[in-house]
Amino acid sequence: MSDAGLPPLRDVIAAHGLDARHSLGQHFLLDGNLTARIVRAAGDLTGRNVIEVGPGPGGLTRALLASGAAQVVAIELDQRAVAAMAELAAALQDTGNPRQLTIIEADALQVDLPNLVPTPRQIVANLPYNVASPLLVRWLRQACAFEQMTLMFQREVAERIVAPPGTAAYGRLSVLAGWICQSHIALRLPPAAFVPPPKVWSAVVVLRPHVVQPEPALFAAMERLTAAAFGQRRKMLRGALRQLGGEALLARAGIAPERRAETLSVAEFDRLARLL
Repeated sequence: MSDAGLPPLRDVIAAHGLDARHSLGQHFLLDGNLTARIVRAAGDLTGRNVIEVGPGPGGLTRALLASGAAQVVAIELDQRAVAAMAELAAALQDTGNPRQLTIIEADALQVDLPNLVPTPRQIVANLPYNVASPLLVRWLRQACAFEQMTLMFQREVAERIVAPPGTAAYGRLSVLAGWICQSHIALRLPPAAFVPPPKVWSAVVVLRPHVVQPEPALFAAMERLTAAAFGQRRKMLRGALRQLGGEALLARAGIAPERRAETLSVAEFDRLARLL
């Protein structure tokens, strides 16, 4: 047993046959110093209701439980990890620990997170690589429900999220994230930090939603717009946006039709989306 009265994470993995599966995008963080750094990147969680997605054996969960959060709700699809997390919850009860931990066995893409906990609520998660981008877009649609999101991605995806216009990484995720949130990369982690090591570096992105958020219909328009604009990013906008109004739409927005998507600012995309 560790100093916290809990079994070492490697013992948890062995006891539950919890080998990381590529099909589930799993790469586990077992180093308590690293999980503590991720929690610190989220800021003061005292009194916050925290949602974690893909806890695996519970490394980050333990750091969240030690953060002063009012409660932690962990969503997990893998039944092996659900069993491991249930064991963690039982151990906390056995030690008389008042910290709250709830485990929900579900696909996070099918769960309406704001319904799980009251405000103030945050998401802190080492996201499964294979669904990280769809999860982010889903949560951006309802960003007004969250105080903040602190999320681990593959470094390439993280850099796309925070990329400015005119850079190679700037794309659909950059526009959507920049439109909805103020975001920055809080830390980068090498492959060796994970079990098993992925082939790429990872990075933690902190996203804090803007006070004013677009209506759902406007977000849907922005999704259509950015999908068209960056779906054919080598094309001039007059061609890439042909199905959405092409030159007529661009003229109304005061944007030259010869420009390409990666040169437009988030404000210019906002102008186009509002015209749609």
